[in-house]
Amino acid sequence: MRVEIPANTPMVLLQEQEGEQRLLPIYIGTPEAAAIHYALEGTEPPRPLTHDLFVNVLTQLGATLDHVVVTEVREHTYYAELHLKLGPTDHVVSSRPSDAIALAVRSGATLYAADELLDEVGQTPEPADESSEEIIDEFKDFIEHVSPEDFA
Repeated sequence: MRVEIPANTPMVLLQEQEGEQRLLPIYIGTPEAAAIHYALEGTEPPRPLTHDLFVNVLTQLGATLDHVVVTEVREHTYYAELHLKLGPTDHVVSSRPSDAIALAVRSGATLYAADELLDEVGQTPEPADESSEEIIDEFKDFIEHVSPEDFA
């Protein structure tokens, strides 16, 4: 989760776990960002929020959210699918990516992005700046060995 400055717009930044580790930035609304953030932080509201309610309903019906797939982008709008299991039957339900991600985080479901989508709009991350890493390592070393007497 990030907030893009100066527009103050929430964004989910998904990263491929293997291969090129491409990035998939998806702008979402503030309420959806809050729902995802609460789930990531493990915050439990006194009463179920909408996404919590949906997961509770699935559980009561004996269904599980197996995985989520962000499938495509059309005219700057992303689309996703919920892949549900109910007994031996699989069901696919269309969803907004923000809702799908909020549900996946709450239920522990795996989150995927379609290869075609990553090929189309995935962004290759910038290589790490080695000098920045050296500075961070030096700072960590300084913090580990600093004492109050060093400032006397």
